[in-house]
Amino acid sequence: MSITSDEVNFLVYRYLQESGFSHSAFTFGIESHISQSNINGTLVPPAALISILQKGLQYVEAEISINELNVTCEQHGLLILIFLFTDNHSKPMEIDGDVEIPPNKATVLRGHESEVFICAWNPVSDLLASGSGDSTARIWNLNENSNSGSTQLVLRHCIREGGHDVPSNKDVTSLDWNSDGTLLATGSYDGFARIWTEDGNLASTLGQHKGPIFALKWNKKGNYILSAGVDKTTIIWDAHTGEAKQQFPFHSAPALDVDWQNNTTFASCSTDMCIHVCRLGCDRPVKTFQGHTNEVNAIKWDPSGMLLASCSDDMTLKIWSMKQDTCVHDLQAHSKEIYTIKWSPTGPGTSNPNSNIMLASASFDSTVRLWDVDRGVCIHTLTKHQEPVYSVAFSPDGKYLASGSFDKCVHIWNTQSGTLVHSYRGTGGIFEVCWNARGDKVGASASDGSVRSFTCCKCWVEVTLLKSVNKTYVCHIAFSGHGSRCRQLQTEMSTSVEYIGTVPALNAKR
Repeated sequence: MSITSDEVNFLVYRYLQESGFSHSAFTFGIESHISQSNINGTLVPPAALISILQKGLQYVEAEISINELNVTCEQHGLLILIFLFTDNHSKPMEIDGDVEIPPNKATVLRGHESEVFICAWNPVSDLLASGSGDSTARIWNLNENSNSGSTQLVLRHCIREGGHDVPSNKDVTSLDWNSDGTLLATGSYDGFARIWTEDGNLASTLGQHKGPIFALKWNKKGNYILSAGVDKTTIIWDAHTGEAKQQFPFHSAPALDVDWQNNTTFASCSTDMCIHVCRLGCDRPVKTFQGHTNEVNAIKWDPSGMLLASCSDDMTLKIWSMKQDTCVHDLQAHSKEIYTIKWSPTGPGTSNPNSNIMLASASFDSTVRLWDVDRGVCIHTLTKHQEPVYSVAFSPDGKYLASGSFDKCVHIWNTQSGTLVHSYRGTGGIFEVCWNARGDKVGASASDGSVRSFTCCKCWVEVTLLKSVNKTYVCHIAFSGHGSRCRQLQTEMSTSVEYIGTVPALNAKR
């Protein structure tokens, strides 16, 4: 176990940045050639230098204690591993089971009569919404306290003909829950957006688009809905009245995706290769980004609303800032079209502010890539899929990424190491994957008309060394996590137990 001079320099550089010594950090970064190092900054936690110094002192103290006992240790790496965590803030050690999730461990939800293009969890409960080519959306109740198991509500999308409501026979193309989980908005190929209550009742029908709706999003406040259509326009709707607040006719071709920057400002992208940033009340875009050379498939603001990511059929991923007209980064690594992108729920403006932010991209080249946006570099290429990847989704803590492909597989990846944690194979190509609010379930919608939900149980054991006498170590062991396996472990060993015994891995000698 060693540390290089480049690593020391990087730790000092990060310490200066985090402590507010920006000028010193800038000068030190130039003199030590930080930008030329191959260190992945996203893997370095905040306050890393201080943490290493503190743990080094703990190791020295432990070494002194062992020397007093005349104990020598041949495996110093294991010695460090045990004694680094004597501060009652022990690092959780993840316990993984088999990578492959057996088919019988998934809940298969059947009822749709055509492909299921989209799915989304309610943000406050285990209600899973899905949208299909059978002109219905459905709400599946997967709460553990549900008396009847996985019940479904059918939301039939109808149009008015001859004074009667008849099925539209058009695809449900998009859906989104409002932030408190009380309302579900859907967009359809019939040109209408609709608002539904969580118990499946139609609350409003929003009709002003002159063609199919491709994307639809609630703002965070929950008072507006934003839609994008093949009619080249985007519309902000009043969610309470169902009226169109403003229509934005700025694209010269179908609008494909929209995303809110804040409650009144949004970005839209199109097959016209342009990105417009628009604001409610303004009669022209407040910003237009140009640079892609083919259709722009998706756009996403980062959690802070400072950076906008876009992906395109031109095989590039671009990062934009409102402070400049040209892109901040032009990321080129995929070999085919990039279908979608997602920011991790980490960094400033999130519930995980101490974790570095990442961006995930999914491509028709069958790969998923994770990007360090600060440096503009790819940190992991995830290559287990065999067909185009249509969807990616980060877990709520940002530690895991789910990916869904037309190879019928859903893969769960560790975002720090890039390793495959779990894999599930269904019976149809995967169009969409999503995590529930607790981060212990993944939903997936498929081309065979099925919707699937499976538990991604993660269980942690925390080991804290309490004391050592001669060759006997007293440790405090605590389990945490979701799922039946964790509850079983807690039951078998109790929620918190003490282990007293010899640690043979140390190979201690008198």
